Amino acid sequence: MCENQGEKQVLRFLRVREEAVLPARATAGSAGYDLRACISEPAEIEPGESIVLPTGLAAQIPEGLAGLIFTRSGLGIRHGIVVTNGVGVIDSDYRGEIRVGLTNLSKIPYTVAPGERVAQMILMPYFALPVEEVDALDETVRGAGGFGSTGAS
Repeated sequence: MCENQGEKQVLRFLRVREEAVLPARATAGSAGYDLRACISEPAEIEPGESIVLPTGLAAQIPEGLAGLIFTRSGLGIRHGIVVTNGVGVIDSDYRGEIRVGLTNLSKIPYTVAPGERVAQMILMPYFALPVEEVDALDETVRGAGGFGSTGAS
C-alpha cells in the first residue's frame, strides 16, 4: 500500500487558522476523520445553493494515499446536505487549506454552526499507472454496452 514499511505512517495536520479543530474518528471502527467548519458565525445554505467552508487545516497525506472527502451520512439523509462534487479529492502533494463544498438538496434552509462536523475524510490508496495510447482495446463479452446493458436485477 505505502512504500514506507519501515517507518510509522502518520497523518499530519497543520492549523492554518487558530480556531481549527483537528479531525478525529468518532469511534475506533470509524473509517472517516470528521472535518469541522472553521467559521466564526453560522452559515446558511438555502435550498439548491452551494457554499464552500474552510476547515482551518492543511494536511500532509502520505504518498500513495489520497484523502477522499465524503458526505456525513446524518447530514445527507436527515437534511439533504451533501458534498458538492460528490467526493472531494485531497492529493498527497497538496499543502493548502482543506475546504469543503456543501450543497443543500432539501427544500428548507440549513444552518451550519461554527465547529460543526460537515464532512468526513477517508484515506485510500490509489494507482498511478502510466498512460499508453493504443489502436484497439481487448474484446470482452460486454463490449461497449453501458447504462443498463447488463440488466435491471
